[in-house]
Amino acid sequence: MTGTAVVTGGSAGIGLATAERLAKAGWNVAILARDAKRLGEARAMLARHGGQVLAISADVADAGAVDAAADRIERELGPITAWVNNAMSTVVAPADRISAEEYARVTATTYLSQVHGTLAALRHMKPRRRGAIVQVSSGLGIRAVPLQAAYCAAKFAVSGFTDSLRAELIADEVPVSLSVVYLPAVNTPQPGWARNHTGREQILPDPLFDPRLCAEAIVAAIDKPEREIWVGRSTFQMAIAQALAPGFADRQAASFAKDQLGGPIGEKPGNLTEPVPGPARIDGDGTDRAIDNRREFFTSRQRDLFKLGIASGLAGVGALAGWGVSRLAAPRKS
Repeated sequence: MTGTAVVTGGSAGIGLATAERLAKAGWNVAILARDAKRLGEARAMLARHGGQVLAISADVADAGAVDAAADRIERELGPITAWVNNAMSTVVAPADRISAEEYARVTATTYLSQVHGTLAALRHMKPRRRGAIVQVSSGLGIRAVPLQAAYCAAKFAVSGFTDSLRAELIADEVPVSLSVVYLPAVNTPQPGWARNHTGREQILPDPLFDPRLCAEAIVAAIDKPEREIWVGRSTFQMAIAQALAPGFADRQAASFAKDQLGGPIGEKPGNLTEPVPGPARIDGDGTDRAIDNRREFFTSRQRDLFKLGIASGLAGVGALAGWGVSRLAAPRKS
């Protein structure tokens, strides 16, 4: 499957890795981000793989800018076949040290950006009755952790919006796929760009994963759509723990407040309202720790089989327990 793909947040990290994978596969690719200089560098990187590349400077929190970008992409690259909502921002701080304005901005860039991208894509895809939309989410959109309240809330909102919309598309018999890819800690430049009020450097504890593995999962959701994909064993474990033992998951998450803080730094405004200067690059500073094993992502189909296995096992235990009780209660022959 090829055509025209759009990737928001496409000038670095997971977005750039995804755009690169699509370009190598023969897609025409449009990337959206704010920093014009970094976008130009990313465009040059992608153009080496052939195909057409369009770089558009836009703030995806602005619905009008996203709609205008979609119209331009349709004119210059052709019908949009796939749209990947990847852009995000965060504030690393205790929940009561994040201002109302910061909550609003994280919500706009991390949640509403996905709404804007999805609606812009649907406006073109629904009349043609084809297309794939991929929401890039996080394990923190399943199991929240300390110091990330604004980001976690925004990612939870993405799941609610997507589930509601997916049900509408099914009801209206619209064959446009909607997939959510839940990611683990990933080796990208983002931790160095995030707004941070803790006075300590943000670090991502192991296991840390390669952005290209995430890109592979995202492109897989375009080529063979799945309802959900979990990248990394840690994401899968978080999902299972939250589903089966949320109180235990709360206590486990509590330790993450300390685990994600490194050495002292000053106040860090980050890229919440303005982009942080820097080159177009995929990797962060933890390349030596990053895992890229293809077996480290799981689909919702595999998840359902896992749950079925657990249910069958529990049913079997229940049946054995019932059999044992019935044997004990049965009258003995003298």
